[in-house]
Amino acid sequence: MGSVLAGVLQLLALIGALALVHAPAGGYLAKVYSSRRHLRAERWIYRAIGADPDTEMRWPAYLRGVLAFSVAGVLFLYLLQRLQGVLPGSLGFSPVNPAQSFNTAVSFVTNTNWQSYYGEQTMGHVVQTAGLAVQNFVSAAVGMAVAVALVRGFARSRSGELGNFWADLVRGTLRVLVPAAVLGALVLVACGVIQNFSGIHEVGQFPGGTQQWNGGAVASQEAIKELGTNGGGYFNANSAHPFENPTPFSNLFEIFLILVIPFSLTRTFGLMVGSVRQGYAILAAMAAIWLAFTALMTAAEFSHHGPALQAAGGAMEGKEVRFGVGGSALFAVSTTLTSTGAVDSFHSSYTGLGGGVAMLGMMLGEIAPGGTGSGLYGMLIMAVIAVFLAGLMVGRTPEYLGKKIGAREMKLAACYILVTPALVLVLTAASLALPTPPHSMLNPGAHGFSEVLYAYTSAANNNGSAFAGLNADTDWFNTTTGLAMLLGRFLPMVFVLALAGSLAAQRPVPESAGTLRTGKPLFAGLLVGAILIITGLTYFPALALGPLAEGLS
Repeated sequence: MGSVLAGVLQLLALIGALALVHAPAGGYLAKVYSSRRHLRAERWIYRAIGADPDTEMRWPAYLRGVLAFSVAGVLFLYLLQRLQGVLPGSLGFSPVNPAQSFNTAVSFVTNTNWQSYYGEQTMGHVVQTAGLAVQNFVSAAVGMAVAVALVRGFARSRSGELGNFWADLVRGTLRVLVPAAVLGALVLVACGVIQNFSGIHEVGQFPGGTQQWNGGAVASQEAIKELGTNGGGYFNANSAHPFENPTPFSNLFEIFLILVIPFSLTRTFGLMVGSVRQGYAILAAMAAIWLAFTALMTAAEFSHHGPALQAAGGAMEGKEVRFGVGGSALFAVSTTLTSTGAVDSFHSSYTGLGGGVAMLGMMLGEIAPGGTGSGLYGMLIMAVIAVFLAGLMVGRTPEYLGKKIGAREMKLAACYILVTPALVLVLTAASLALPTPPHSMLNPGAHGFSEVLYAYTSAANNNGSAFAGLNADTDWFNTTTGLAMLLGRFLPMVFVLALAGSLAAQRPVPESAGTLRTGKPLFAGLLVGAILIITGLTYFPALALGPLAEGLS
């Protein structure tokens, strides 16, 4: 009972903190992306890259900026890993092999941070800070830029212009992520997270013998990995490692960092389209799903089946004692419902139904509240689909925020929601059909199937967490998960920006008696229903073969 109460109190404290900063953070983000003024440091960057921040872009130009910047990031990070052996601060580590370098470069540029390597045994200080940490900032800024471009598509009319990608990228990095990450890192250092550039140390072990540990700029990377919903970690144990996440307070603070920008962006959306109620409707749908999944996960992990679970007070296997079941369940839900690959426990050790909840959270499209930026534009795509379904019910052309949702808009929205399931299901089937990849599964039967399904769900949805029972450091998994991350990140962005351009070119439609009031609780409920039905119909057969079969066995 005490463990349950502790989990409830943590949840209430987290909700209170998020509610406290929602309005100021959302308002600040709206000012950042609406301002016409450029800071001096921003002007220096624009001159260095040869960009004119005042030039408005239509969606093809905006997309070219996104893709060009991301390709450059992949190439830079790939070369940095391949040259690690000659870089200062390499800690004696050898260059990363080509398949692993490709996978990691793609992973961090796509905001996935999937790691099929041992962080403290593979990457030196320069790769960690100049490579991985930098991508944590800019990949999150790219996601916010695309989300803001879609919001401008709803807010603008008869122009087709979505702003300037380079200005949105630089502002999101310098005005939002850098100052917030600095404050977050200071709090984490005060909690006991390490921050240094020390070498490798021999540390004695209680049973005897020694173990090698190296330090690193962990607090600064930990702050931005959570704030930008990136994930990954300096150490293989990720946020379960005491150097990354030492106390229950640091655990709760990291969850706060994960959720604060995605939830606050709903306020930004409402302000930029001129109706705060529209933002509250999106927020309500996000919050309802997040709370429901938190309750389901907590119930699944507190279920007492057998004397061991009763003695421990819950399913403690794979969880840190200092966090308990409540803190671990809250962290797991918050990371899998966002695009955050950080874990403070091992999802493979969760109960069958608990692992299924984590997997379903990613399958929703990570929209409750989703990744930094990607959660908002994913939810707005679902809002377009919900409005279209409502229009079919009453027999009139659907409208959302004064824009007609016609055949072109629905085709783009449909393509968006089909990309990720196609990647997940096709690659999972291919992996299980081949003779070699199954040898990577440490568990047979339904759980082994869940390991592979989870891996591709995590990669294609740009989450990055793993079931921790799958050896994914093979050429097959490094290559296919890398492709899943690339296509799962940038194909949806193509459809989002094309939709934004189509909406921005439209003439606003005045409200009438038949217009669906999308700022009301009824629409929030319709939106939640549409999300669950579409996802359930898509993934239910696969879930039935894996976590549901295991949980009901």
